[in-house]
Formats: sequence, C-alpha cells, structure tokens
Amino acid sequence: MKKLKQLFYSALTFSILFNLNIPANSTQREVKVYSGRHYNTDRNVFKRFAEETGIKVRLIEAAGISLIERLKREGQNSQADVILLVDAARITNAAKANLLQPIDSTSLKNDVPSNLRDPDNKWYALTRRVRVLVANPKVVDINKIKDYTDLADPSLRGKVCLRNRKSPYNQSLVANQIVNKGDKATKDWLNGMISNVSQPFFPGDIAIVRAVAKKKCGVGIVNHYYVARMLAGVNGRRDALYAKRVNVLTPNPAHVNISAGGVAKYARNKTEAIKLLEFLASPKGSKGIAAPTFEHPLKEVNQNPIVQNFGNFKPDNVTVEQLGDFNSNAIQLMKSAGWD
Repeated sequence: MKKLKQLFYSALTFSILFNLNIPANSTQREVKVYSGRHYNTDRNVFKRFAEETGIKVRLIEAAGISLIERLKREGQNSQADVILLVDAARITNAAKANLLQPIDSTSLKNDVPSNLRDPDNKWYALTRRVRVLVANPKVVDINKIKDYTDLADPSLRGKVCLRNRKSPYNQSLVANQIVNKGDKATKDWLNGMISNVSQPFFPGDIAIVRAVAKKKCGVGIVNHYYVARMLAGVNGRRDALYAKRVNVLTPNPAHVNISAGGVAKYARNKTEAIKLLEFLASPKGSKGIAAPTFEHPLKEVNQNPIVQNFGNFKPDNVTVEQLGDFNSNAIQLMKSAGWD
C-alpha cells in the first residue's frame, strides 16, 4: 500500500509539469526545475525569466524530502536541472548527498551574502524566513517574552504549543541554539520548554497561530510569513480574524532560515540552470519570489505593510551551513527532551 501511495505521488508531481510561453522566434532552450516551494506566484517569476531569456521553464513540484529521494532514485537518469528547497537542513543535506554540483558564478557571489551560500558553491539562498514567536496577550504577559529561551520559563507551564519534531524549521531553530549557546544550554532550554507543553504537538505553523488565537495555549513558534499570509486573507476570512488576535514577537537577534537553490549534479541544461539561478538570486528575482509570499528577499526586508508591522529584525551570526551541520545533533536533543 505504501509503495502504491509513493507511485501515485510521483505521478502527481509529473502531472503539474508545464511549459511557459516564450517568444515564437526564440531558440527552444529549456531548464527543468524540481521545486519544494509551493507558491503559484513563483510561476510568474519563471514566466518573466522565460520572456527575458527565451529559456523555457518546466516545473515539477513535490515535498522537499520527496524530491531528494527522487533525485537519489533517478541518479544519472534524472531530468532535473535546478533544485529548489526550503530550509537550511534540506539544501545542505542535498549537497552532502552529492545531488548538487558546484558552479562558479560571479553574479551569484555578488548577490548572495557569504553566510547564505555554500562555501563549496553548491547552493545559494534565494529568500529569507524569520522564526518568530506568536503570543496571545490575553493569556500571557507579552512583555516577558522576548526570546525563544523564554518559552522555558516555569510561568508558562501549560501555555506553550509547538509544531512537531519533524518540522525542518524547528530542527533548524534548535541547531541555531546549539551553535549560539552550546549543547548543555540548549538541552536545558528544550527540557524546560517541552515541560511547558500540555497538549499534542501540531502538524503545522498555521495550526499554532489558530491555537494561540483560540487561547488553547498562550505562545508558540512559527515562520513570520504564515502570520502575514493569514492577515492578508490568503487562507480566508476566519484565519485573518485569528491572526489579528495574536502578537508577533521577534527575538533580537533572530534565527533566520532560507529557501535556496542549486544546480543538479546531472543537469543536462547546465548553462540554462545557472542562468535561472542567477535570475532568482538577483535583487529583482529574489524580490519577485519573496514579495508575494511575504518572505524577505536576500538583501532587504519585505516592503508589504503587513510584514512591516512585525517590526525590524536583526539576524544572528549563525550561517546556513552551520544549521545543516548541527541538524542531526539537534534532532537527538529534541528526541531526548520528548519533543515528538
């Protein structure tokens, strides 16, 4: 049964493969993209790229883990040219699994800050995501919550809700704390925070926002853009109302995660793949994919008033490479603390 489901999902990813219209007099060059990003607005950026370069974009979307397993399974027969993934651990794991190839691009080195790209030039960040706290001021004192570590305070017993351990965003947050504060301090924080959780762990960030809004708990941890999308009405009127009931609290400095891209190891259209990656990482391209999803571009903050209302954020000094390096350690500490 499990194999049948996997085969069905694989077929489903192929069903959304599409070709963007390009000028009739252009050459029929193309680039094939395996994407773990699931935003229809990304297609507008691909279309703009096709119109400007004459390079046709063919897109296959699936969950990040599924894409990585697919690349391993396909090996040299893979059709992928560009790989787009969300979260530091996923893109660094893809590089460690030898699924990406190094590329030498002056444009990418100029457009992507050194802490947001692979030292071996196998992947480059495209957008940024801030891990923030959402709190209900009718349940908790928001003036006493300024950092992730504050969620371990005994006064919050029964008032903390968290997404499950499988969330790559939570794994990267814990890896971030390990880099910043070491194993012991991180272990103590996890033990304290998990002891404040009084209900099952949630499957997603939006569910966390809803729970906090409904006073099922007082505070949780989410990516900033989930709240922004809810406030903007992307998920409907009810979620917009829920999001209005919570306060977004941004630690200073804050943990920042990414979505990123690289060129597949066996890319058959390498030149076109590099051009697409350069386009997506450019100021215009990064803003093009980040602005409508409420993410932050690489070198500026999202100018949408909703995101602006969350206030400024200062990234800490942890590199994306470090988040990937400490991922397995983070998972072990989470398991030990009882983070299911």
